[in-house]
This record gives sequence, C-alpha cells and structure tokens, in this order.
Amino acid sequence: MKIAIPKERRAYEKRVAATPDTVKKYRALGYEVAVEAGAGTEASYPDEHYAAAGAQIISDAAMTLRDADVVLKVQRPMNEGEGRNEMGLLRPGAVLVAMLNPYAARGDLDAYARGGINAMSMELMPRITRAQTMDVLSSQSNLAGYKSVLDAAEQFGRAFPMMMTAAGTIPPARVLVMGAGVAGLQAIATARRLGAVVSATDVRPVAKEQVESLGATFVMVESEETKAAETSGGYAKEMSEDYKRRQAELIAETIKKQDVVICTALIPGRAAPRLLTEEMLRSMKPGSVVIDLAVEQGGNCALSEPGKVIEAFGIKIVGHRNVPSRIAVDASALYARNLLNFVTLISAKEGGHLAINWDDEIVQAVALTRDGAVVHTQFRQPSAA
Repeated sequence: MKIAIPKERRAYEKRVAATPDTVKKYRALGYEVAVEAGAGTEASYPDEHYAAAGAQIISDAAMTLRDADVVLKVQRPMNEGEGRNEMGLLRPGAVLVAMLNPYAARGDLDAYARGGINAMSMELMPRITRAQTMDVLSSQSNLAGYKSVLDAAEQFGRAFPMMMTAAGTIPPARVLVMGAGVAGLQAIATARRLGAVVSATDVRPVAKEQVESLGATFVMVESEETKAAETSGGYAKEMSEDYKRRQAELIAETIKKQDVVICTALIPGRAAPRLLTEEMLRSMKPGSVVIDLAVEQGGNCALSEPGKVIEAFGIKIVGHRNVPSRIAVDASALYARNLLNFVTLISAKEGGHLAINWDDEIVQAVALTRDGAVVHTQFRQPSAA
C-alpha cells in the first residue's frame, strides 16, 4: 500500500507531515512512500534525505496522490473554491489523516463523504493515556507557547531578566500568561527561564498547582462555578457572564502592572473568548507587548489582527498566524511522530496494509467520514443521526 505526503500549499504553512525518520519507519511497516518534491524544503528536510530514507520523490501533487491509499497532510486539502482542487486529487477509498479543522470547515466533510474519502481529523484526538503520543494539539501548542515568548522578547524594548550593573539595576520584566493549557504552561516555563516575573490566569482550579509548580503566581476568581470549569477532555468550558465580569475586573487591575501579556485561551469549536478589552489595553504601560495566540479564532485581545503586528496606545499587539509553523523544523518532527503513531495504530503488524478497528475509541474520536457518509456524532446532519 502507498502512503503519500504532498507539499502543503496553504498560506503561512511551512510544516510537512513526514520527516525522513518517519519515512524509514513507514517503510519498515511495509508501506511504499511517495513524497512530493519540495514538500519538506521549508522545514529544512531536503528531497535527498527523503530519498535516502526510502521514499520515492514525485514531481507534482497529482502524481504523488495518484493511487495513494493513505494521504498524510498538515492542513486540510484545498477545495475547488479555494483556487486549487487538492481534494479532487484524492482517490475514492483513500484514508486522509490531517488537521482538518472540522468546526470551521464543516462543508468539507460533505465533500469528503461525496468523494468516498475516509477522513481522520487529528485535532479531535481524545485526551486519554493511549492517545498521548498522537496528540497533535499538545505537540504543536507546546511549541507555540515557547515561540510566543521569543516573539514577545523580540518586540519588547527591554531585557527580560533582572540585571545588576555598575550603572544601575534593571528590573525583571513582568509577564502575564492568560490560559494555562499546554501553550500557556510552556510560555510560563520559557518566560521564567528568561528571567521574567511570571503570573498566569485560567478558569480551571486544577491549573493553579501546575502554574505554581513552574514558579509563577496564579491569578483567578474562585467560585462554585470554577469547580466545573473543565470538560472531560481537559479543555476549559465557556463561563457565565457574571464570572467573566468578575474575572475581567481582577485582570484589569493585574494587567496595569504587566510588561508582556501572552494570550493562549481557546475553546474547541467556539470563537476564542475575549479576555483583553480596549480599556484594559489603554491601561497598560507604554512599551508593553501583547501576544495573541488565539488571533486566528477571533482573538483573545480586542485589537489583534491575524498576520499583523500593530501599535495602539503605545503598546505592540502581535497576531502572528500559524505560530507552530514559525518553528517548522521541530513542529514538523513532532507532528510527523504523532501521525506515525496513529498510522501504526491503524495498520497491520506486518505486511504494509491498513487494519482499521472502527470500534477503537481513538478511531471513533477522529473519524469524520467513512464509506461515503459523515460518521462523527458531532458533525452528522440531524437527519443522519
């Protein structure tokens, strides 16, 4: 059977779905591997390294995807309305494994079903022990949290650590991390390594211990509501308007003292919660920096704009797109291993062919379409439920 790795064509995407190391492992499983020429170039994985690992290098996407049984991608394939019909190159019966963004691209699911494509969306990976090595959100968010602090340091006009010199003492930067999930915790750890004084906020009480274990101060309004502020999957829930008001008041006072604010709060399937209002931004010190990692889902910050660094009220508001792709080498390596672990799960132990157990809870969690139908319970049309 053939695994195909096409080049990513969406804007701001430099990652690749396989590395030479994972290609070797696919070959060891018995698969043929086809890699489109240039697929790994922007992530510093040249064609010759893939060839040395046993892949066949193909000149274009159509030839790469022709007769492919498994297609591995980073982002969802482009459809006809987006100027390039990558989806039309997939053969009926193929298994597509990628970050398919089903909440924002629900219409694509119907297209997968019509084309007979068995689509697997890696963002839906359940937060269970068996699936930890396949958890793409954690692997990519970890790097995004790290990179967010480096981006803040680049934009900040001062040093992060306290420095004592003959000419005087430079105080440490004060950093507030909003959202203590995977990205937030890595941002805390990175900012602490750079010498900043760090505080963090989250609606989940369980985050307090994690934040404090990294040496940061936890800022949160505690109430009965926060006791149930986490979903069974480990994500934050949408909070009541009353809680949001009280938390905003606390943050408004805290933020006046900060030099850097890093926003990481996301709710699966929903617009990002608005955490920083224009009034809060006005209260920040001149020269402060805000990094909004949620900008592509509506943003946690009132004025952030996707793909832009803007200045307002004397502060910089950074809204880089696709932050994991800004550290493409390592992001690709981790993502490729996530995919390898998933493909291994759905493969026979030997012989280089698929053996998908559709009753496996991991497969059920990520499978969007099967045999011409949308099968995921969250995305089926009511008439098909």
